[in-house]
Amino acid sequence: MVRALYRLALWLAFPLIWLYLLKRSRKQPAYRQHWAERLGFYGAQPAVARRYWIHAVSVGEMRAAAPVIAGLRERDPDAEILLTCMTPTGRATADEVLGGKGYVVYLPYDYPGAVSRFLRHWRPAFGLIMETELWPNLLHGCADAGIPLYLGNARLSARSAAGYQRIAPLIRPALARLAGVLAQDEADAQRLAALGARAVQVVGSVKFDMPVNPALQLQGRRWRALFGDRPVLLLASSREGEEALVLDALQGCGWPAGLLLIVVPRHPQRFDAVAALLAERGLPAVRRSQWDGHSAIPAATAVLLGDSMGEMGAWYAAAGAQAEPVLMGGSLLPFGSQNLIEACAQGAPVVLGPSTFNFAAVAAAAVTAGAACQVQGIPEALDRAMRLLADAPARRQMGAAGLAFAAAHRGATARLLAALPVA
Repeated sequence: MVRALYRLALWLAFPLIWLYLLKRSRKQPAYRQHWAERLGFYGAQPAVARRYWIHAVSVGEMRAAAPVIAGLRERDPDAEILLTCMTPTGRATADEVLGGKGYVVYLPYDYPGAVSRFLRHWRPAFGLIMETELWPNLLHGCADAGIPLYLGNARLSARSAAGYQRIAPLIRPALARLAGVLAQDEADAQRLAALGARAVQVVGSVKFDMPVNPALQLQGRRWRALFGDRPVLLLASSREGEEALVLDALQGCGWPAGLLLIVVPRHPQRFDAVAALLAERGLPAVRRSQWDGHSAIPAATAVLLGDSMGEMGAWYAAAGAQAEPVLMGGSLLPFGSQNLIEACAQGAPVVLGPSTFNFAAVAAAAVTAGAACQVQGIPEALDRAMRLLADAPARRQMGAAGLAFAAAHRGATARLLAALPVA
C-alpha cells in the first residue's frame, strides 16, 4: 500500500519534474539535454562481459568515486565502468573521472518502468551508490532483477535519519533489500541499521583516499607565488548567503590591510550572482575566468572570484603553500559543511563554522587532531582566521597536523572493494 502511494505521488509530480528541469536550465542550459535518459531510454551499446555500475548524485560524490574506479580497474581491467549521476555538473565530472573509458549517463527518475529499462539495458554485475541516495523503486528493482546493490561510503546524518524515519514504512523495506552497506563511521552505520539496512560494515571514508592532483597542486603553488607577500584567506565551496555575511564582517571592521580574499562558490550557477554582489559592495575584484593564471593579480584587488570548474584542488594548494587558513563553505550557515578533507590533505588550516552535520565525524576528528578549529559564527571564524594569518608558526603547525590527519585515515577504498563481488 505504501509503495502504491509512493508511485501515485511520483506520477502526480511528473509534470513538475520537467518544469523543474526547465527552470534549472535558465542558468544551466545543460539541464535541457538527455531527457530520454531520465526516463530510462538509452542508445545502443556494445555487449560486454562485465559491467560495474557506480552512481554518484553530483560533483562531490563523483570525485569520491575516483579511487573506487581506479581500484576496480586494477582488479578487473576487462570490465566496463558505468557511471550515473543526476546533474550536469556531476556528468561533466564523471567524464573527467572516467577519462573516456566507460559510459556516463543519467540515472532515471524512480519510476518503476524507467528503472526496469535502465537495468535491462545496462545489465550491471552489481551497483554501488555513493553516500546516500535512496530511491525505493531502484532498490527494489535491483533486488528483483538479481543485481546486488551496495551503499558505499555511506553516511546518514542525525537530521537525515529523522527525516527518513517519518517515511520508514517506505524506506525500511527498500533498505533491507540492499546487498550491503559500507558506512563511513559507526554512527552512520547505527543510523542506517536502525532504518532497516542489513549487512552493515564500517569501512571509513574513501574521500581520504582521493589523491592530490599533482598538476593542480603545482598550479596552486604557482598562483600563490603570484599573490606575493599579501595575506590570503580562502572561502572554499561557499553556499548561498555565506559570501555576503563574510563580506559584512570584513567590511564592517575595515578590510584587513593587504588581504586577498579568494571566494570559490560551491555551485557554478551562482558565479554571476557572487560577482554582482562584489560589484555592489564596491570591492575591486578579479574573476578567475578573466585571469590568465600567469600574471600577477593587481595590487588593488580585494577579492579573487574562483568562477571555474575543476580547480578546487588548485585553490587548496594555493592556501596550503603557506599554510594559510580556509573558511569551509557550508559550515558558516546551516548547510552541514562541504568536504574539509582535501584542504587538510593540502596542508591548509581549516576554520569550521557551527554547521558540520554532513561531516560530523570527520570534522570532530580533524579538530581533535589539530588540523581544524570550529567556531560558533562568522565573526569568530574571521577573528580566528586573522589570528592565524598573523601567526605563521601556529598555522604551519595546523597545516602539518592536517597532512598527518589525512594520511592517517587512508585505506577505506581497499576495505570497500573487498566487500564488492569484483571478478
